Parts: sequence; structure tokens; C-alpha cells
Amino acid sequence: MSRSRTLLRTAMFAIFSISIGLPPSLARPLSAIKSDGVLKVGMTGDYPPFALRREDGDLAGADVMMADELAKALGVKLVIVPTTWKTLSADFQAEKFDVAMGGVSETPDRAALGEFSIPVLRDGKRPIVRCADKTRYPTVDAINAPGVRVVVNPGGTNERFAKANFRQATLDEHADNRTIFEEIVAGHADVMVTDGAEVDYQSRRHPGVLCPAEVPDSFDHSNKAYWMTRDPALKDAVNSWLERVLQAGRYQRDLKAF
Repeated sequence: MSRSRTLLRTAMFAIFSISIGLPPSLARPLSAIKSDGVLKVGMTGDYPPFALRREDGDLAGADVMMADELAKALGVKLVIVPTTWKTLSADFQAEKFDVAMGGVSETPDRAALGEFSIPVLRDGKRPIVRCADKTRYPTVDAINAPGVRVVVNPGGTNERFAKANFRQATLDEHADNRTIFEEIVAGHADVMVTDGAEVDYQSRRHPGVLCPAEVPDSFDHSNKAYWMTRDPALKDAVNSWLERVLQAGRYQRDLKAF
């Protein structure tokens, strides 16, 4: 990205922040993180294959491993701070954590409050359905129809997308993202539209039952990245470490292995 485009983007994010009355986060810089010896990472823990809290209470997933590696690279201890998609921005502004990980999409409102790392993944919204219906919903218009039941988790980009695009369909809110796909399995909903990585993960978990809908392309495209407080030293440290990890291909392997 050119310097002029970067400056324009920064200015647009600043204007957006002022217009919605949200001050940018000014939490601990890298020097304070190292001085305290602790990196606080916010995670919802309900978004596999990025991060999932298991029944025994332990967190697992590609970004859980990445958070541990990042803390080691910075020479500090990792503390994972629970958050939710509904409270993610408020918790970020309240300085409850230094970095948010676990499938966070880069959006203008979030970028107005803090910095994003280089992207860890380029993804987009795709539908997941019962396998018998995999050819029924190839487009947004096919889903946005009376009688189609769309299940959605509140607070994140899935909800924003559903409310913006499926006004003719029936939207069913399901608060627990860990069990939301069982609503489709049980026949209580017809489709969920979420990021491709989660569609692929849930299809692997429910072979022959849940399938990606056959679509020409993702309905949109966005970056997954790590969202952090505004500190150039922290951003540089995260990006330097992340470039090495991504070049080695470890992150993509972890996503597919989970």
C-alpha cells in the first residue's frame, strides 16, 4: 500500500471514530508489556478452528497456539482474557487485553480503535447447510427469501452480514456459537453464513451431515488479523514475528489440523 493510501485510510478511520464517539484505545505499549512480563490476549473461545474452549475448560485452536508462540517471542507470560463478540470492542477500549486474537476480522470500526497486524488469512462469508441442500443456496438472493431460516450468532460480522443481506428470510439468533451448527443438523434452521474457515471446520466435524453450500465464490472477502493497541513498537514486533510464522506455513497447517 502506498504512503498516500495509508494516510488516507488512517484519516478515514479517525473520522469514523470521531463520528461514532469512540476514542481509540491507548492501552499498554510493548515496553509496559515487557516490564510487567505478561501479554494479555483477548479471545472469545467459541470460533474454531481459531479458538475453542473445550468441555474441560481448556482452550485449543490455531490462534491459541499462535498466542503462546507470540508471548514466547516477546519473552513474556501469556494470559488469555475471556471476551465475547458482543463485548469485544468495549473490552478492547476498557484495556482488558493488549491483543485480540481468535478469528478477528479487520473492519473499519475496529481499525478506528486500534491497530491490525498483517493479515493471517484472507477469508469470506460462505453458507453451510445440510448436505442434502448443498445446491439450494448458491447466492445471497437464494438465501434471502421468505421461508428460509437463517441462524446467526450475535455481536460479530456474521450478524452484520445477515442483517444487511437476509431481510426477507427468517433470522434466528443463537447466542452460543459452540452449539449453533447443531441447529442446522436438527432441522431448526436451514443455513448459516459464516467465514469459510469455520464452514470447512464444521463440515469436517459433521461429515455427510453438514456441507459447504455450492457457491461460485465467497459472498464477500475480508482479512483475519490480530487487533492490538496503538503502539508502533508492539505492531512492529508482532508483524516481524508473524511474517516468519506465515512464511513457514505453520498457521495454515494448524488451521487445517484442528
